Amino acid sequence: MAKKRIVILGAGLAGLSAGWHLQKMGIDCRILEKEAGVGGLCRSKKLDGFVFDYDGHLLHFRQAYTFNLVKRLLGDNLAEHKRNAWIYSDGAYTRYPFQANLYGLPGPVVKECVLGFIEASRNNHSKKKNNLNFLHWIKQTFGNGIARHFMIPYNRKFWTLPPEKLSCSWLDGFIPIPSLREVIEGTIEENQRQFGYNAHFWYPKNGGIEELSLALADEIKNIHLNCPVSEIDLKKKEIKTSTGDKEKFDHLISTLPLPEMAHLTKGLSKKISHLFTKLKWNSIFNLNLGIERKESLGRHWVYFPHQEVCFFRVGFFDNFSSRLAPSDKSSLYTEVSYSKDKPINKKGIVSRINNDLIKTGILSPGDKIYVQDINDIKYGYPIYDRNYCTAREKILDFLSGNNITACGRFGSWRYMSMEGALLDGKEAASGFSAE
Repeated sequence: MAKKRIVILGAGLAGLSAGWHLQKMGIDCRILEKEAGVGGLCRSKKLDGFVFDYDGHLLHFRQAYTFNLVKRLLGDNLAEHKRNAWIYSDGAYTRYPFQANLYGLPGPVVKECVLGFIEASRNNHSKKKNNLNFLHWIKQTFGNGIARHFMIPYNRKFWTLPPEKLSCSWLDGFIPIPSLREVIEGTIEENQRQFGYNAHFWYPKNGGIEELSLALADEIKNIHLNCPVSEIDLKKKEIKTSTGDKEKFDHLISTLPLPEMAHLTKGLSKKISHLFTKLKWNSIFNLNLGIERKESLGRHWVYFPHQEVCFFRVGFFDNFSSRLAPSDKSSLYTEVSYSKDKPINKKGIVSRINNDLIKTGILSPGDKIYVQDINDIKYGYPIYDRNYCTAREKILDFLSGNNITACGRFGSWRYMSMEGALLDGKEAASGFSAE
């Protein structure tokens, strides 16, 4: 019996993981990647002594398997960090998460947030928990104060849609929910307690986040770079590339952004094509900066919930690893979310980012920008609106019925960490057996 021809589309973290796990099982596969290097968004750039990632990427582990895998791949080039994250609102910096760290905010804000949380607690954070939209979940979980001062504006800014248009199917423990006692403790004094799945994170000591992608790729055969797919013919089970080459397959593992499959797949029915139009996403404009000054506060990242500041998050690369910037300089990344529902002026956005960095005290007017790097990321996060679940499920069923396994954050169209991408690649590989 001939061996199955397995082709993986995309050499991002999920595609590399699928290939790595297949080959560890003794199963041959080929990986086609459109870029000149592996990693997808899990890549890094070296510019004038700085190392910039394609936006912020940190490793969080919930499972021993993934931690042990990454540790084996990176060896001594991996360091653990205790999270130092903050929020800027009402002119003040407070610790993350907002709902457990009200100390330092204006008195009326604190009062509204605490009383709202007490009321939500008395109502047992709502007896109805099914079929809630995200706005209802926020209010019933945290009360009106925390909703108004952080949860609603931040999520509207991040997702680019009002929370009432979002479902709750993406939550999966991403938002910490403190107890009433913990909320009150974080109101009386600065709270040192850590909350959430990302209280600790790991990051390479040298080379940026792409060291993980490179370590995976180093153990994989048959990765073909500069090989963008131009067409997928399901009847012929054949892939065409933009170079004119053709590749036969018995099974595809696709990590390509799910909406792209609508353009690439030949002969889709009107019904399936219409489902693809229901998929929404936000995009991320990422500006990385090298600064002629050391950032001395040791912050890892800061959230910005309100609209008067254009970015929703700023992170500090050189606090992940001092080797990402020259010894007398610092580096940071900014993230601005946009979409068809909330476009941005790309001609003026860099100037606005720099002005808002000064307005929020992250930069001083006299700071010299030593180097600047821009990444305009088309697919940031899948948007979980009311059409999301039905459209995604039917599309994935259609692909599965045509021997295509959708894999990874963009391939399977899910909010997913890097650990999740590694595990999803492993899961995709587990569907095959050596013959």
